[in-house]
Parts: sequence; structure tokens; C-alpha cells
Amino acid sequence: MAATAARSRRRVLPYLHRLLHSGSAPAASPSPSRFLRHASQVPRAADHSPFLRLPAAHVSTLPTGLRVVTQAYPAATRMASVGVWVDAGSRFELSGTNGTAHFLEHMAFKGTARRPDAYALEVEIEDMGARLNAYTSREQTTFFADVQARHVPAALDVLSDILQHPRFPEKAIQRERGVILREMEEVQGMMEEVIFDHLHAAAFRDHPLGDTILGPEENIKSILKKDLKQYISTHYTCPRMVVSAAGAVNHDEVVDQVKELFTGFSTDPTTADQLVEANPAIFTGSEVRVENAEMPLAHLAIAFKGSSWTDPSSIPLMVIQSILGSWNRSIGVGNCSGSALARGVSNGNLAESLMAFNTNYRDTGIFGIYTTAPSDTLHELSRLIMAEFRRLAFEVSETEVARARNQLKSALLLHIDGSTAVAENNGRQMLTYGRVMPFLELFARIDAVDCATIMETAKEYITDKDIALAAVGPLSNLPELSWFRSETCSDKEFTRRIFFQNAQNN
Repeated sequence: MAATAARSRRRVLPYLHRLLHSGSAPAASPSPSRFLRHASQVPRAADHSPFLRLPAAHVSTLPTGLRVVTQAYPAATRMASVGVWVDAGSRFELSGTNGTAHFLEHMAFKGTARRPDAYALEVEIEDMGARLNAYTSREQTTFFADVQARHVPAALDVLSDILQHPRFPEKAIQRERGVILREMEEVQGMMEEVIFDHLHAAAFRDHPLGDTILGPEENIKSILKKDLKQYISTHYTCPRMVVSAAGAVNHDEVVDQVKELFTGFSTDPTTADQLVEANPAIFTGSEVRVENAEMPLAHLAIAFKGSSWTDPSSIPLMVIQSILGSWNRSIGVGNCSGSALARGVSNGNLAESLMAFNTNYRDTGIFGIYTTAPSDTLHELSRLIMAEFRRLAFEVSETEVARARNQLKSALLLHIDGSTAVAENNGRQMLTYGRVMPFLELFARIDAVDCATIMETAKEYITDKDIALAAVGPLSNLPELSWFRSETCSDKEFTRRIFFQNAQNN
């Protein structure tokens, strides 16, 4: 049996290698000179430093433990973004109360003692020409406002009020149940959201990190005012909160306003790291499959255990994500893509789209490939994806790594295109790193990743490692999870493991 499996793998590897690394047919290929007239075919290290000399981020920690970070960028528009980033999300909910963090995000805008209802709050925000918003993730909750610079004090007043003095009127709670249930119905129609919820359930089985952010329907119907109050009093504490402001802001003025307004929060010294250490997330190699033969395409996510935010491997995994790349048939550039995987999928006509992903948490992470494809190509597509994962551990060129580094750095620069993005980036980094990492430092870390680092990281995170899988749609041609697990081994490792198992059995 071992010999048969080895022969089967040897037969398919040349085919997969040709799919991954072949260009399009010469007749269909445009003349290289058309694209290379003003550029080199070989990617070069790009010097982004002239674009990275941004105003420094300033950080102050108040006696209560609450941190304030500001950055006067971009300031020319005279607009500003200010928000509160809380080190609390759905993974910190008590058993049986999944959905409370997201419910609380909704209820924060329903009135306070000084602003008795949602209408009064909306009128105040609209009179300033401002925008007030919030979002909840698995580890963080954020409330922020985009305003004209002269309205920053008013925005801070609103934010402090809705978080310290929420009324939670019973009628508003009942109305919001219906709003969240309708939101849940909408999410069920977003297949990417559905797949990643299933993927978390498979990757972190029986752990709060594997729960959905919205929570199950029964919880939404039963969450009470006391649950919301308990969540705030437990998790909305000064050491776990950051006020972040960006744009046309003055650091000292913002600090003085925060000192005056943010006085009602607990100073409990318990940190999110301590809570995570008490209940760490364990990556589980399992799957969630939902067969639906009526769907035109199958949606599939294949994931490995990733790194935490602060793990040294987090940067190499970001570069690996860039190497794997993304592709969509509607864009039609697969044959010209720098991603070997995208070229293989395009040349083989195997999928409608694919996207590499890499998500970090405080103690773990997940990274892999999300793809949509017709049922009849699922098996060959799976072979191609797994072959590319294996290749990263032993055959990576400096050319593709340089290209991936440049793409990653450009994507990061494009992300900070306004005060909202800068405030969000700084607030998140203060919670995850405890500081704001300058882009010059971040890019230096990225530039330090070479092909040897990529192969070493791939061996650590991919070779012979467990897989989590989520799939929805017509799945009759999708291989079993055990097949995916066996495909994580190189030929040498596969043979060694087979013989080792046979020796144990004998």
C-alpha cells in the first residue's frame, strides 16, 4: 500500500509542477517588451523610506492605566478620527452568553442619561457633520468618530458618555434583538463570512475563539440588561482600553480631555493576556462540511495554525500570504500573475477565485487559502493548492520573495490612506504590541525575510501539520480531511512517515 501511494504521488507531481509554473501558451502571451520597456523583469527591493517619514505617534499612559495615542497625520484636510479601542471581543464572553459583545456594540448608541435616546445622539452627531460607528471582532471592540478637527472635544464627550453611562432601555433591547436577527440573516447570505465562521469552529473547536461574533439565535433572544452591564464592568477597564486619535489633532489637548472625561471605568489590573493564558485557544485539525448540491459553486477554506501577533513568525507568514496571492476570474490576469498558484489555477481552469489569508490573535492564528470553484474541479484544485503549500518548504526563489515583499509593503501603505485608517492602525497596535511600530521598522522586518526564512517558516507551520477545513456547496468531489492531512508532507517526509507507521503496526 505504501508503494502504491508513493507511485501515485510521483505520477501527479510533474503534472502539478507544470500547472504551477507554466506560463500561458506562446501564441497567447503578449510580447514581454511591451511590459518591460520601462521596467526590469526581475523585481527589485523598493525603497519606501521617503514615503514613511510620517509625524511620530505620541503615547501617554494615564494614572488609571488608560492609554492615549495620537498622530498628527494626515492633517492637511482639517479632519480627525478619534476612537476607543477595547481589548475585549467575543472570545472573552462567558459560557452561554456568546453574542453579548456584539449586542453591546449595538446598544451603546441607544441613549445615556444626558442623551436620553438614539434620536438625540444621532441629531448631535449629524449637526456636527460627523460619523459615529463601531465594530466587534473576536478579540477587540471599537467605537470611533470621524469629525472636523474643531469637534474632537465633542466627539470625545460622546464616546465617553455612551461607554460610561449607557441606559440600556428595555424597549430598545427588544428592538435590537430583531435588528441583530435580521443582520444574522444577511450574514448567512455572505458565503465568505459563513465559511470563515465555519473555519473558526473547525480550527478552535469547543473554545470561545471558535464561536461566531453575532452568537446563536437563542442567545440573541435571551441576552438581558444584566449581561450587558456585567460585560462592560468586567472587560471595559482602563488597562484594556486605548483612546486613539489621528489627523488634525494635538496630543496634549486630547490627553487633557481624556483625563477629564474618562473617569468612570474600572481600574482592574487584569489584562487580556492573563485571560488568554487562563483559557488558551488550541488549534484542532477538524472540518465543517455543509453539502448543498443546489449551489452553483463550492466554497472552500483550507487553513493551518498560524502565529500570534507578537510571534517572530508573524512577518514571514505575511510574506507567505503575499506569495500565495489572490486571483479572480473576472479580473482575467491569472496567466500574468506573480503568484504561481494563481497561474496554475488560471491555466488549469480550476476555480472562479482564490484568496490567501492570514489572521492573527493574541496566542495563535490561522492562515491558508479560501477559494470558490465548480464541483467537478475540486479534487484537482485541492491537489494544486496542497502542492503549492508543500513547495514553499523546499523550492522558493528570491525573485518571488522580493516581489511578495514589495506587494506586502505597498498594501500596507495603501491601508493608511486617511485619518480613520491611521487611528485604527495605532489603536490596534497599542492593544496587540503595546506600542505603535513605525513603518520604517515594520518594512525593515519585512525586508529581512528571504527565501531561506520562507522555507524555514513553511517547514514549521505547513509540513506535516494539522489542517482545519470548512466547505459549503456541492462537495461530492472534495477529498476527505485525512487526504489533506497526508498532502502536507513532502515526498521524503511522506515515505518516512508511512514506513514509520508500518513499523509500529508490525
